[in-house]
Amino acid sequence: MQAAHTQGMEQLTRYMPKIEALAARNKLDYDPVDFELVPNTFMMEVAVYGLPIRMPHWSFGVRYIHQQVQHRMGGSHIFEVVFPGNPNRAYLVTDNGLAQNTLVTAHVLGHADFSKNNALFARMQQQVGYHIVAEAAERARNIQAAIEEHGQQRVEAVLDAALALEQHIDINQPIHRPDYPTHILPKSGPKPSGFRSRYAALPGEQAPPIRRRTRAPIPPYPESDLLWFIARYAPDMDGWERDIFLAVREESFYFYPVFACQIMNEGWASYWHARLLREADFLPNDLYLDAIKSHSDVIRPYAQGKELSLSLNPYHVGFTMWEDIIERHGLEAALRIRSEEDDFSFIRNHLDEALAEKLQLLSYRVRDDPATGTRIRIENADIKTLREQLIAPKFNFAAPRIQAVSLSNDGSLALRHDHASDGRGLDLERAQKVLEYLGRVWRRPLALETIDAQGKPKTLSTR
Repeated sequence: MQAAHTQGMEQLTRYMPKIEALAARNKLDYDPVDFELVPNTFMMEVAVYGLPIRMPHWSFGVRYIHQQVQHRMGGSHIFEVVFPGNPNRAYLVTDNGLAQNTLVTAHVLGHADFSKNNALFARMQQQVGYHIVAEAAERARNIQAAIEEHGQQRVEAVLDAALALEQHIDINQPIHRPDYPTHILPKSGPKPSGFRSRYAALPGEQAPPIRRRTRAPIPPYPESDLLWFIARYAPDMDGWERDIFLAVREESFYFYPVFACQIMNEGWASYWHARLLREADFLPNDLYLDAIKSHSDVIRPYAQGKELSLSLNPYHVGFTMWEDIIERHGLEAALRIRSEEDDFSFIRNHLDEALAEKLQLLSYRVRDDPATGTRIRIENADIKTLREQLIAPKFNFAAPRIQAVSLSNDGSLALRHDHASDGRGLDLERAQKVLEYLGRVWRRPLALETIDAQGKPKTLSTR
């Protein structure tokens, strides 16, 4: 078994440069990719933590157990994980066969091309840097040092609060943003004109009043970048605690393009692994057929036969859409779309009625009935409504929009849930728990305005 595995890896190593040369001939442009073969247990850890090494926290252990159960039940199989950067870092599973890892090699090249050329990925990488794996390892070492100095319980309390808010960033702000201005000037009146200006210029006339500065409110506007706000304005946090919040925030910026471009990115990589393998005449026929079988497994809808599926396979949707775009508009148009758009514009601009029907997409509404339980009703919706339903879970990093609105002189903080834009209330029990996590590091009173399940005003607070 070991000999066959070693032989397969040697073959894969021979195929890799040929696949890369084929990608270059097809106008794929990417930074170097470092491939590494790892065991399945390591791959599950990477999938759970999001990075090969990351800050230690109990919540990742819970996610690992869930991932392991899913894997053993056949509901989850991880073929590869790739981290954009320069170089890109790609991990392949040693348990995969040669055909699967050959397909994954081509798939990774599609990801690498996308992350280098997509505007959102490029903007975030320029801010975060191109060596996220090494930087995450350094953060993990810093947190371990903090544990040794301040104790497990205290550091864990800070991580509880920071990771509970990891989705609450504002990607329209730079990572290294300045503090708010401390003072504001009152608005000046209109300058005198005509006779009034000549009169004001006469000798002996009174000088204009001095414009005095007033202290600016904090925040000067509703602030959605909660990780940054707490790191900068919490009244009693130590420097190392603020550093943890900023570290979590920086990693959230790194992960955002992966989340916001998932359909485009996975579809692009799937399109290119299929095309490159199809054109790779150096591959044996039996290996090619096995690889294409894996391709079919990757891009199929979740539902089988005549069943209905209420979950979306981004590989399936993205692959089908890219195939349609390239067939109808050509590769150059696809390359431009890949560079300029994210999932929001991709779905709105390029998912039409014919594609929605081909993908068998449907619109549905979920209602919780106390008497009968959860009920799902399939609806006939126009294409615009369907598009918006597909992208709705992606808004605001899939998190409710919570904003800091007022910091009082005594350090108490008022938060507000922007339920009008969210279109829904909060899970009040979970929101109260997060507020308590936050209270341990804010160390002053906190209040959160939201609505309950009936849409009535509700205020949560720490005691």
